[in-house]
Amino acid sequence: MNEMLLQFIWQYSLYRPNELYTTAGEPLTIIFPGKRNRDSGPDFSEARIRIGSTTLVGNIELHNKISDWDRHGHQADPSYQNIILHVVFRDDRNYKRPDFPVLELGPAIPAYVIDQYTNLIQTTRPIACARQVSGIPAIVRESWLNRLLAERWEQKLEEWKDQLRQSAGDWSLLLYWRLAANFGFKVNAVPFLMLAQSIPLTVLARHKDNLMQIEALLFGQAGMLEADFEDPYPMALQTEYRYLKRKYNLVPIVGHLWKFLRMRPANFPTVRIAQFAALIHRSVHLFAQVTSTYEVAAIRELLQVTASSYWDNHFHFGEQAARSGPKSLGNTSADNIIINTIAPLQFLYAHYHGQQIDQERALQLLSLVSPEENNIIETWEEAGWKPQNALQSQAMLQLFHQYCEPKRCLECALGLNIIRSRPAK
Repeated sequence: MNEMLLQFIWQYSLYRPNELYTTAGEPLTIIFPGKRNRDSGPDFSEARIRIGSTTLVGNIELHNKISDWDRHGHQADPSYQNIILHVVFRDDRNYKRPDFPVLELGPAIPAYVIDQYTNLIQTTRPIACARQVSGIPAIVRESWLNRLLAERWEQKLEEWKDQLRQSAGDWSLLLYWRLAANFGFKVNAVPFLMLAQSIPLTVLARHKDNLMQIEALLFGQAGMLEADFEDPYPMALQTEYRYLKRKYNLVPIVGHLWKFLRMRPANFPTVRIAQFAALIHRSVHLFAQVTSTYEVAAIRELLQVTASSYWDNHFHFGEQAARSGPKSLGNTSADNIIINTIAPLQFLYAHYHGQQIDQERALQLLSLVSPEENNIIETWEEAGWKPQNALQSQAMLQLFHQYCEPKRCLECALGLNIIRSRPAK
């Protein structure tokens, strides 16, 4: 038994309530177990209990055994001197008890509660509840997913709020930065964001009607125009960039940051930069369109861009590709941008302006996009739980990374459902 599990059992009343007696032999009734305290001080506050005919209201402390009271130094801490109950898993028989009531909870805890928890924690499967999750009621799973998506966006939006402050509240600049990071598609998200932040949006705006100049700025700032080229196209970009670099006092990022290994050529950062250049070149009032459009097809249309013709038969500067064809941003990539940039940005913008309806529309947008396909989602599907849309797949990614991997089963609604359910005989 560990104290975290004991606190969990107490919080959710996973014991036989008719078997509770203080160590002095008095019958005990738990009216309200109290509010969980995750800061310093007793574990639960505002609890209500009845000992015999006396009702008490106050704090409750839990330990594995009574002697932990002194071991944790509570005997000299004023915060612990007015508790109404000390709950322990087992009683130290030869230990002098403190002057307040003590409940030995262990005998009242059903064996299956501890067994279910032990099975979850000791499994080596990436998803501890893989064998049970499909049997958990759908309403429990769906409610938990809704909370998880909110949690995922809260974490993401905290980072974005910092970037919004860095941009002095310029929402168009925030969109530019976040779109750039998204074009990096996780592997190159950081250098892509660094690239975007190295070029003022106002500079790109001055040259947005000239695709070659936009490409020269992006490839040059990406550190990809430092070589000696023989192809006319990169040579022209290099010449244009050297002029623009001096004009705007630009400092490029280092080229070695970009990753090419173990990637499909269509996802190479060279191709993605060319597509990003095309998006900047063709976009008109992109932020206004993004924040006012809640139809998947319309947003996909905004993101339908194709890299310039040089990239039809190249993936690197100066290296002819074996296969040729236009390098367009497909629907799968567009949906990824909707999931990771457009919908969250819509939500944050609506939140800042108190537009509750638009917040809900941003959430609804995710429910209209197909779920992502990756190894984690495949693992959930193998467990018998298939997401129906991107809203659910995003929440399932949050569940896996924030709860399954660190084995936070005691903080998970699915874990609670499993631990408190008596196994079928």
